[in-house]
Amino acid sequence: MTLLSNIFWLVLTMALLAWLQSRLHREVQLFFLLVTRRPRMAVVLFALVFFPGVLLHELSHYLTAKLLRVPTGQFSIFPKNTGDGRLQLGYVEVAATGPLRESLIGAAPLLAGSAFVAYAGLERLGLDSIWLALTQKGLGLGVDELFSIFERADVWLWLYLALTVSSTMFPSSSDRQPMLKTLIGFIFLIGVVLLFGAGYWLLDLVGPGLTRTLGAAAVIFGVSTGMHLLLLLPLSLIRLLLAEVLGVKVQTA
Repeated sequence: MTLLSNIFWLVLTMALLAWLQSRLHREVQLFFLLVTRRPRMAVVLFALVFFPGVLLHELSHYLTAKLLRVPTGQFSIFPKNTGDGRLQLGYVEVAATGPLRESLIGAAPLLAGSAFVAYAGLERLGLDSIWLALTQKGLGLGVDELFSIFERADVWLWLYLALTVSSTMFPSSSDRQPMLKTLIGFIFLIGVVLLFGAGYWLLDLVGPGLTRTLGAAAVIFGVSTGMHLLLLLPLSLIRLLLAEVLGVKVQTA
């Protein structure tokens, strides 16, 4: 596949995963709220479900800051309300530094989470084999390949870990601010290179490696998107049925 097509699939899978992540978090919170009828308990249960992902998220921030010799402050993996209607599952206080180091610290959960999902989804579960079976051998064999995965003894553990990690690996809004500045600077440098006629040289130099990297990333985000879809659909149905049985009207917007 070409570089442009891999960029397209990466952007598409990332956008889908970001949307599905927010919907899944919403459905899980509503489910626990319906079951417990206690908002504080619902928050605690929600945090427990996503604890592995939150732990990796905040640890990646912390360890990257230490590796880059950036001072850190308080470290928390316990949820708290931010006061604006959002739930903060954890945080690491990091001293202000240059935009490049701040970008690396902010992007650390995404990189660490993607690496874990690649290992869990591709190495431990072999989820890429489902796609290959569907595209090369047809729907029937693709479904057979899907069901064969559930014959593995540790399938549920790795599915759970991959789901919680992929559902909490996106940088927060505060993490994205320095990343945007760095991205703008990077685009400016690319523009300078193109202006001086070195575009073909740069493409020959980094094109093949970048194409493979973006393609692998698109597969990772695609696997994460598929896992979110598989859980979101039945969870939404269960939540709707539970609300109907209990006679509770839930606002989902």
